[in-house]
Amino acid sequence: MKRAIFPGSFDPITLGHYDIIKRGVKLFDEVVVAIGINADKKYMFSLDERKTFIEEAFADEPKVKVVTYEGLTIDFCKEIDVHFILRGLRNPADFEFEKAIAHTNRKLSKIETVFLLTAAKTSFISSSIVRDVIRNNGDYTVLVPESVKIN
Repeated sequence: MKRAIFPGSFDPITLGHYDIIKRGVKLFDEVVVAIGINADKKYMFSLDERKTFIEEAFADEPKVKVVTYEGLTIDFCKEIDVHFILRGLRNPADFEFEKAIAHTNRKLSKIETVFLLTAAKTSFISSSIVRDVIRNNGDYTVLVPESVKIN
């Protein structure tokens, strides 16, 4: 079975993330959406909220599994026996950043990184932009799946 991990903080999940996951399930037997835990980072949404947003967005997709993890992504990949890391690329800056991580991961392990270009219609969306829209009372709903709700 070919499985891929799609790691991130997903604070919150965006339509860009959603698109990459939907396209990833066409390439892999299972896509493990792995929410990384970083104790030094301040999140807008709790871990439980982020996990619920993703689970609800993919409630009808049995090939998507949502988990949380701490530490290096490659160590978690080994722990759950995943051989591919799925990443989305929005722009050249993303590519340069992700390329360095992919080379490092391959140097430290046998895990391959698979890059998908984001769809043109979502390439401008980032979680940080969504958080800024939310902080300023803008209409964030056009940037995220319906499952993302602010209490």
